[in-house]
Amino acid sequence: MKISILAAAAALMAGAGSAQAANIEFWYGNTGVAETAIQAECAAFNAAQAVHHITCVGQGSYEVSMQKAIAAFRAKNHPVLIQFFDAGTLDLMLSDAVEPVEDVLPDVKWDNYIAGARAYYETSGGKLFAQPYNASTLLFYTNKTELEKAGITKTPTTWEEIIEAAGKLKASGHACPFVTDGDTWRVLEQFSARHGLPIASKHNGYDGLDAEYVFNTTFAAEHLQNLVDWRKEGLVRLGTDTKAGNFTAAFNAGECAMMENSSGSYTASAKAFEGKYELTVGLAPMYGGYQRHNTFVGGASIYIMKGHDKAEIEGAKAFLDFVRDPKQQMSFTSATGYVPVTNDVMDAIAKSGDANSPKYATAAVGIDSMNQPRTDDTRGVRLGFYVQFRQVFMEETQKAFAGQQTMQVALDNAKKRGDELLRRFEQTYKGVKLP
Repeated sequence: MKISILAAAAALMAGAGSAQAANIEFWYGNTGVAETAIQAECAAFNAAQAVHHITCVGQGSYEVSMQKAIAAFRAKNHPVLIQFFDAGTLDLMLSDAVEPVEDVLPDVKWDNYIAGARAYYETSGGKLFAQPYNASTLLFYTNKTELEKAGITKTPTTWEEIIEAAGKLKASGHACPFVTDGDTWRVLEQFSARHGLPIASKHNGYDGLDAEYVFNTTFAAEHLQNLVDWRKEGLVRLGTDTKAGNFTAAFNAGECAMMENSSGSYTASAKAFEGKYELTVGLAPMYGGYQRHNTFVGGASIYIMKGHDKAEIEGAKAFLDFVRDPKQQMSFTSATGYVPVTNDVMDAIAKSGDANSPKYATAAVGIDSMNQPRTDDTRGVRLGFYVQFRQVFMEETQKAFAGQQTMQVALDNAKKRGDELLRRFEQTYKGVKLP
């Protein structure tokens, strides 16, 4: 990956004269292509200036990174910077372990961040708690080569068109027309957001800790039942149904012709397809009759943890300035498929002469997806113990896919168990006002 450091270096060095040197740590949860890009970015920062040095430490997953950071904070040996994913937002906001990034960097033009990247990490008053970093959103991928073999010349854009195309693929002998893993983020959160549906009351928890889950009564329940039915008809496959045993790997190998997946999966798919198949990437599909709304930002953001001295905070600020630079965002996008998070990056891509390059294929479509019309139910999810709820949702819906219970029973069970988590969280933070 080519990391452009000159412009960022000049900006960093301009303010470095009076700064005190600091060695800081940044903990992150990514692996694979994203981890390679993060390590390259950290090396570029260290090469760009001589005042601060950052050590970037992978924790293996977002969940592990979150757990270890909180434990380290209690033991007072925590890093200055920590990458947390979307589902842990409320837990972090109420943990008293982090400083709102806008308080630490008041002079940054935070309104330059795209609305879709800001909303998940904002307070009710619009203050950013964390700096959006590796932003992803849900997109729709097709193997155009395989679709054309089955006589499908127009890329589907709606669920109705996807299932029609899946029927043609099946009739032509294709064993895996469309593939998903049934993950909560894909089939509930992103589906509900773009269709304008609430996941929980109180606008997904933004208006109070006394929220209750409602997804089992919305159109999302019908969609999930459709997935069950379409799987029985051989039109949809789960990752576990495939030879690869993994939905992304099955698509990348050409085994499956269509999938919905994170923008962060683009680079791996593009590399796997090179010289074999033609890849298309577009907005996640809608059902007919529904107005498209924004998809949620996925991926993660960077928080500044409390309890560090001035020099360490200066180092953290310098690194956050560095990764915010448009050239760094362009490099990160081209290496990973993650979506740029500030409005000036698309202008920079346009001026680069590479706007139509495959390496930026997810940039415009990802931003377009997150910047669609929004409602109070499509800002994000502000629910306590949400990481645990995702596990609950998967446990119950996988039983439905396995035929052990109906999908409606699965969703009702997930709602009940989810509400129990919410009440526990509410009791834990009784009397606390949401930021």
